Amino acid sequence: MGGPGTPGLLDARHRLTTVGLLLLITLVAFESMAVATAMPTAVGELDGLRWFGWPFTAFLVAQVVGMVVGGDVGDRQGARAGLLWGVGIFAAGLLACGVAADMALFVAGRAVQGFGGGLISVAIYVVVGQAYDAGLRPRLFGATAAAWVLPALIGPLVAGALTTSVGWRWVFLALLPLVLAGLTLVLPALRSLTVPADPPPARVARRWWAVLAGAGVGALQYAGQRLDLLGAGLAVVGLVALVVGLRPLLPRRTVRAGRGLPTVVAARGLLAGSFFGMDALLPLTLGAVHGYSPTAAGIPLTAGAVGWATASQLQGRLPGASRVWLLRLGFVLLAAGLVGTAVIAVPGVGGWPAYLTWAVAGLGMGLGMPSVGVLLLAQSPEHRRGADSAALNVADVTASALCIGLTGVLVAAAAADLLPFRAVVVAVAAGYAVLAVVGAVVAPRAAAPVVPPTRPAGATTLAGP
Repeated sequence: MGGPGTPGLLDARHRLTTVGLLLLITLVAFESMAVATAMPTAVGELDGLRWFGWPFTAFLVAQVVGMVVGGDVGDRQGARAGLLWGVGIFAAGLLACGVAADMALFVAGRAVQGFGGGLISVAIYVVVGQAYDAGLRPRLFGATAAAWVLPALIGPLVAGALTTSVGWRWVFLALLPLVLAGLTLVLPALRSLTVPADPPPARVARRWWAVLAGAGVGALQYAGQRLDLLGAGLAVVGLVALVVGLRPLLPRRTVRAGRGLPTVVAARGLLAGSFFGMDALLPLTLGAVHGYSPTAAGIPLTAGAVGWATASQLQGRLPGASRVWLLRLGFVLLAAGLVGTAVIAVPGVGGWPAYLTWAVAGLGMGLGMPSVGVLLLAQSPEHRRGADSAALNVADVTASALCIGLTGVLVAAAAADLLPFRAVVVAVAAGYAVLAVVGAVVAPRAAAPVVPPTRPAGATTLAGP
């Protein structure tokens, strides 16, 4: 951590903040990993099988709105307000899910959780930007990645044990005191963070655009569960709503990868979409094609999480390394991992290569994701740090939702015997590998644009006009 007097994540100035942030991230990650395990039991007990996809969709839609609101709150009231509101609302959502008497209340509780989670995700970036110097940020982002590993390893197991022993409700209720403990640790540091002296005006219109974008994500998620004309119509409506809603929420020229922040935000979307689009398909492929048990089929996901955490720790030990170069290398490794994973669908090849290739993909994410965060905080002015952090997280969520939804559509087509399942696996892996290659190509544009020096009026140069 350095010698005496050297700033570190656990020195006297940062200790409580670091521990509190990591605890909050770990708990949010645990809930994310555990809820899928408890969901079938919860839906069955609440007689809501017809609503099975809605707890996930409601969370996702509300999360997009929460991110945009969180960006506005962070820029106008500072990180303390955003984190306090986020943790409080997230805790209320946990309580609502834990005591829900029917499926409608359960879905509403998941929406409340999603909104609070969106506030928290943006507030964390604002806290990092204010409380940590630039040299410490890579190490902190490395530590936050590691905070996802333990939940990835034990989350489903603990959730399964709670569900079978004391009931699925405790998957939600048992987190409440731990979430409040994490907030208690962070509070002392939050009091020292500055509140904007001249806050920007409220961006109320952005919240309605976020609602529209979230509704578009929800419509696309629902359309992906259908293979009929209604599903196709919903997909078109959802895509239009998403595109229209996202335009005011992302930096201009994000789609065209304009130099600086637009490319940083676009890179986050490309990383998340290409990785999670295949991550969702991998266990199903190993089970359906190779007959792996659920435990064996989940091992590659663990390998990917370990690779992610390992590379995140490595980049944190290289504070002087070019973040643009690390981002590009991350995309290259992610593309290599995706191409290698496609091999498991080739007849005559077993599923074992995924144990290695998905670890390579995880290494790419471990280099790319922290680098995107560092680049964002370095280029975002303090009065826009909340809005820019929100844009980064919105790009992550929407790209993940779109790619996972597309994967689901192709899997549904295979289940209906419209496409061979092995061909779907190869197409998904290859398609997302192309996205990663695009990310590697545009990564150099994530560097801050060079502002030419101004020349006094009337000055001339020897080099001519």
